[in-house]
Amino acid sequence: MREKHITLGEFIIDKQEEFKYSSGELSKLINSIRLAAKVVNYEVNKAGLVDILGATSTINIQGEQQQKLDAYANEVFMQALINREIVCGIASEEDDNYITIKGKNNDNNNKYVVLMDPLDGSSNIDVNVSVGTIFSVYRRITPPGTPVQEVDFLQKGSQQVAAGYVVYGTSTMLVYTTGHGVNGFTLNPAIGVFYLSHPNMEYPKDGTIYSINEGNYVHFPQGVKDYLKYCQKEEGDRPYTSRYIGSLVSDFHRNMIKGGIYIYPTSTKAPKGKLRLLYEANPMAFIAEQAKGAATDGYMRTMDIQPTSLHQRVPFFCGSINMVKKVNEFMAKYPNDANY
Repeated sequence: MREKHITLGEFIIDKQEEFKYSSGELSKLINSIRLAAKVVNYEVNKAGLVDILGATSTINIQGEQQQKLDAYANEVFMQALINREIVCGIASEEDDNYITIKGKNNDNNNKYVVLMDPLDGSSNIDVNVSVGTIFSVYRRITPPGTPVQEVDFLQKGSQQVAAGYVVYGTSTMLVYTTGHGVNGFTLNPAIGVFYLSHPNMEYPKDGTIYSINEGNYVHFPQGVKDYLKYCQKEEGDRPYTSRYIGSLVSDFHRNMIKGGIYIYPTSTKAPKGKLRLLYEANPMAFIAEQAKGAATDGYMRTMDIQPTSLHQRVPFFCGSINMVKKVNEFMAKYPNDANY
């Protein structure tokens, strides 16, 4: 008898009892992200055929020139979440500040806030390299019935109730966790349905891939330089393989499947690191830990960092647990470098 293929919608319904405090909103939220991902996937795959490549004239809050697809993906995900009236606030890497959303009765009683990077690695679109979407979900901490405040977004990563990413590659996958393991769903473009293709995803404890922009080697802290020399030394299963796409979602996805570590440290060019704690590091850290991996800033667990601003940057070390432990050992020899 042929095994039944489980759709993302069926999976969400089946696992709904695992959503703590939820009375259906979180399921609807994930469904909204599924819908937006399908729309963005369609546009990403048309890139080059329509006028959606290249940069706009807008400089975003990060001081980076916004790509046309950044703006498009941001609008699609925003509208998908706003139209469903299931969240009380959204913060996006592309916007200066968070937005407050009222519910169906023109109130502020919805439970969840969403933080997102609508199109991570979008500068790679022009050269047909995989990009992705990252999202993070928290339960609000201000009283229901009142407008959300910044404190609702500035929660430690350990307070996340869900996180995930979409990778738009040779196939499009949606990978997410609600704190009960990590599952991946692949889009069948012929019928527009995501099917469970990667159940119970886990990092191998050890890996042989390290992902870092080695072109910045001279700017790295000494602990990172020492670890890279360790990776390149011929001994045991080393030297490791260097693989760096430059799109966090793509590098993370490959390393979770094959075993490896992703590193974006501080540097003399980026003294606080480059990745955003709330939109990139925390959601990926949550997924990594649920997949039996680890994520740190080189010294402490990423999800224990107390956010102080919406667009805060942090160094990020994430991947197979034994590889992260080893790089932390090298970093610990230089405690002064922790004062980023």
